[in-house]
Amino acid sequence: MDRRYAERLYLNTPLPEESYLAALPALRALADRGRDGLLFDADVTFLVGENGAGKSTLLEGIAVACGFNAEGGTRNFSFATEETHSALCQYLTVARGRYPRDGFFLRAESFYNVASYIDRLDGEPSFSPRLIDSYGGVSLHHQSHGESFLSLVQNRFGGMGLYLLDEPEAALSPSRQLSLLALLHDLVGRDSQFIIATHSPILMAYPGARIYQLDEEGIRAVAYQETGHYQLTKQFLEGPERMLRYLLQEN
Repeated sequence: MDRRYAERLYLNTPLPEESYLAALPALRALADRGRDGLLFDADVTFLVGENGAGKSTLLEGIAVACGFNAEGGTRNFSFATEETHSALCQYLTVARGRYPRDGFFLRAESFYNVASYIDRLDGEPSFSPRLIDSYGGVSLHHQSHGESFLSLVQNRFGGMGLYLLDEPEAALSPSRQLSLLALLHDLVGRDSQFIIATHSPILMAYPGARIYQLDEEGIRAVAYQETGHYQLTKQFLEGPERMLRYLLQEN
């Protein structure tokens, strides 16, 4: 992809010092980069780090700055179950090389609300085709959590799109995560771009992906084998008994 739908992210104004956002090392590091910001120089970009590092907060800010609903969905979704999203989007600018034809913001924690919104719209009188037909024809509530995630990607993601995924592995078994990798690769081949916040060492193994690690040192690009997720998972699988003895031993 010569010109990406999201090419660069930067803070257009300083974060208020009293805001909890200014206390996140990743956002302080983003501020230090100035207009150079954070580059999205790969078809797939991963945001990784421990809980509380700011991955989901940053991804939500990117999504809202790009015009997506804070709880997820397309740019046309306008529901709000709770107004709990951060104000980060007000301070972010996403530099774009071009505009996508398609797009979706998927966040695991509010996917139930997205599914309910689709069902509600389809329950209203309309001369238009059912919205759910674009999602596989079966209510997302009538599928398992994992099935509905994959159905969304298989049926709704049409290519030539910008897709933002927040912890998509939350509902997926390891084998289904591999299925998701194959779907991502197919969509990348159809001129799509992904920005994904994840804890999954399976997903972040996608070839050629850019991985940004968020931690107490800020935000930086790392190789797959350098991520804590890869190293810890590898250590555990190579010697689960040894690690369990260490973790579970009596004081």
